Amino acid sequence: MKISILDQSPISAGTTAGQALQESMKLAQIGEELGYTRYWIAEHHDISGLSCSAPEVMLAYIGGKTSHIRLGAGAVLLPHYRPYRIAETYNMLTTLFPERVDLGIGRAPGGSAEAAIALSNNFLEQVRKMPETFKELSHFLYNDFPSDQMYSKISASPLPAVPPELWMLGTSEKSAVLAAENGTAYAFGQFMVDKSDASILKTYSNHFKSRGRLKQPKSILAVSVVCSETTERAEELALSTQLWNIQHAKGEGSKGVPSVEEAKQYSFTSYEQDKIDDMRRRMVIGNPQEVKQKLFDLKMRYQADEIMMITITHSYEERIESYRLIANELLAKHG
Repeated sequence: MKISILDQSPISAGTTAGQALQESMKLAQIGEELGYTRYWIAEHHDISGLSCSAPEVMLAYIGGKTSHIRLGAGAVLLPHYRPYRIAETYNMLTTLFPERVDLGIGRAPGGSAEAAIALSNNFLEQVRKMPETFKELSHFLYNDFPSDQMYSKISASPLPAVPPELWMLGTSEKSAVLAAENGTAYAFGQFMVDKSDASILKTYSNHFKSRGRLKQPKSILAVSVVCSETTERAEELALSTQLWNIQHAKGEGSKGVPSVEEAKQYSFTSYEQDKIDDMRRRMVIGNPQEVKQKLFDLKMRYQADEIMMITITHSYEERIESYRLIANELLAKHG
């Protein structure tokens, strides 16, 4: 099974954004050592507790400190930017780190309405134009505008020998169809939806049209995972993440990911406990053997080509240990 890392670069309570970004770099390095296929970092704007607003900066930093793991954005939020600028940036990264760069594209605001206005001023209009701008971005990356199109006269230089791999990230049938119709790879964010529909990846595969770059459908299933030596400890680690989500929903998550001790001492209301139960059902939590089985079950259910895991814990060491335990269980060279 191919497994990969999705990182939101979370800030743990009592630490700083600078520490969180350094821990993200260490996570990519250790992921490479363990045999993970790719490391993606997310884009967020003015969300307390998340430290990465510019994936391209982190990817340049991490690329210089790793040698072969694929690196990508999960995702660049296209409605905030012009396609030409994104193509230039990721072509440059690919020129620096040949055949290692993924460009994941999303349509979410990645922050508050005020942040969206500060970034683009017309976010909703740009979301409406997403099919058009996604296609434009693809043409810039592959330098293949029709000769009668104005942009055929320019290139998103520097042009790497092999362009970055283009992915659409999403949580709905609409994003799956957009990826399929453009012949690009698709990553489904199962961890972001309340009720996940396994048929979405099937929709993507059924509608896929090869455009000469990607010959057949290629998919990732992104899930939230917490693994520890014992199931009990894994559940304790996950509880701090679940509490943080509750706090964010109440506008109280500014201190960062709470500790396990704080989570265990927190008095959840019945409504909050129901939310915790819902989160637990969507997450993969357990010891290495349990996590392995659950991941295989998800892969079969969704018919995904690859599993990408996001793991958030208060302890950076226990986050890395979660990824290490899973790699030791799933990757042959570590098994």
